[in-house]
Amino acid sequence: MIAGRAGLLVCTLMLIASSVAAGAQQAPQAPIVLVPHRAIYDLSLAQTRGNSQIVGVRGRILYDFSGNACDGYSLIFRQLSELDSSEGKVSTSDLRSTTWEDAAGKNFKFTSENFVDQNLVNSVEGHAEHEAEKTEVDLRKPDHKALDLEPDLVFPTQHMVRAIEAARAGKTILSFPVYDGSETGDKVFNTLTVIGRKIAPGQRQHDDAAAHQPKLANVPRWPVTISYFAKNKAAESGEQTPDYAIGFELYDNGISRALTLDYNDFVVSGKLVSLELKKIKPCP
Repeated sequence: MIAGRAGLLVCTLMLIASSVAAGAQQAPQAPIVLVPHRAIYDLSLAQTRGNSQIVGVRGRILYDFSGNACDGYSLIFRQLSELDSSEGKVSTSDLRSTTWEDAAGKNFKFTSENFVDQNLVNSVEGHAEHEAEKTEVDLRKPDHKALDLEPDLVFPTQHMVRAIEAARAGKTILSFPVYDGSETGDKVFNTLTVIGRKIAPGQRQHDDAAAHQPKLANVPRWPVTISYFAKNKAAESGEQTPDYAIGFELYDNGISRALTLDYNDFVVSGKLVSLELKKIKPCP
C-alpha cells in the first residue's frame, strides 16, 4: 500500500551530536539541530514502468514534526492518495499515524490506521525498546504479541540521523536493518542508503515552499536515496530488488524537499507546497 509503506519512513527526524571520525585531527562539528516544522507535499505520478496499471496519482502528505533532545521527537503524519488505474477505477488510501522516538534512538512508540476506500484495513500500535542483546517490541495491534528482534537494528529517526552524520562526513553508503512499525508491525527491513554530493546554494533550483524560505538559503543539503528490502523475503528467495525506495533532498536541519516514492512499477513525486518553521523549544 502506497501510504502504508512510505508513511512512517518519509523523513522522521531527531537531534543528536555528530561524532568525529576515529583518528581524524579536526575540530568537532556543531551538533545537528533539527527544526520543528509543518510541511505539506502535493503528490503526483512521475513515471510508470513495465506493465503498470497506474495512470494517475493525486494526493497530499502532511508532516508535522516537533520536540527536542530532552522530550524526544514526535511526528503527526497523514498521507491521502488517489490512484487511477487504466481500467478507470480509482482507489483511495488514507494513512494516519503518530510516532515518538527518544533522542538516543532507544525507545520508539508508534500508532497508525490505514483506510482504503474509506474502509479500515489495518491498525497498528506498539512500543519498541533496545536492550543489550535484543530489541523488544510490545505489539498491541493488530494482535497483542511480543517480538524479539536483533539488537543492531535502528528506528526510523535514528536512521535519518545517521544519514545526516554520514553526509557531513562525506560518506556515500550506509547499510543496516531498520524497524519502523509499519504495515502489520512485525517487519524488519534491510536498508541501503546512498548519499550524493552536497548541493551548493543556488544549485538544483525548485519552485517549492523551501525556495521561498530565507532561513534555508545557506543550509547544506544532500540528495539521498533509501532502498528498503523486506528481510524475510530476501532471506527466503535471495531477491535483490527493493520493495520500494524513497528519494529526497535532505537539509542539515532535517527538512526534506523534492520527494520521490519508487514502487518499482510506478514512481510518485512529492512537491513541497507549504512549510512552516516552528519555534525550537529549549531543554529545561
